[in-house]
Amino acid sequence: MQPEFSFYDSTIQMTIAFVKVELERDVELLHQWHQQPYVIPFWKLDIPFEKYKVHLKTFLEDKHQTLYLGLIDGVPMSYWEAYWVKGDVVENCYNPHPEDQGIHLLIGEEEYLGKGYALPVLRAMVQFQFLASGTEKVIAEPDITNEKMIHVFEKCGFEKAKPIELPDKTGMLMYCDRETFERRWEDVFKTAAT
Repeated sequence: MQPEFSFYDSTIQMTIAFVKVELERDVELLHQWHQQPYVIPFWKLDIPFEKYKVHLKTFLEDKHQTLYLGLIDGVPMSYWEAYWVKGDVVENCYNPHPEDQGIHLLIGEEEYLGKGYALPVLRAMVQFQFLASGTEKVIAEPDITNEKMIHVFEKCGFEKAKPIELPDKTGMLMYCDRETFERRWEDVFKTAAT
């Protein structure tokens, strides 16, 4: 698996990487992750395997988003949907810049929960998204009841904007501006660059 982005995070002393999802290689793993009791309430994809495979194929064909596996030291442990706000249902919830990006994620492997990995992997993904020079803002819209994830987004540098009604949930719209993010994590990424 060739990573699209790889970063040694000195705060956890591990390498975080993102690889594009491939249907045949990854569908069984992703289906398994979406059946986890802690994932179901927020993703609502506890569906039979064949239906899930159709869902994943459709999502992979959607040109406004890219799906990734998140790896820590080479072990797949998270799933990511990195998307352009333009063309997404959320673009009607605020006044987006044409190059704003958004993010959905889940930690799929239970042994990575509650161990302090959510912030480093989120931080790495946001850094990856800011590699697009035109992107000045990354947004998120976690389920308004998902207090743990909202807290992780805030620690990363996202700020709450407002609750928004989406087809499948009430989300908390959150923004992370490039300047705020780079200022907050300057030392982490400077260490990696040297």
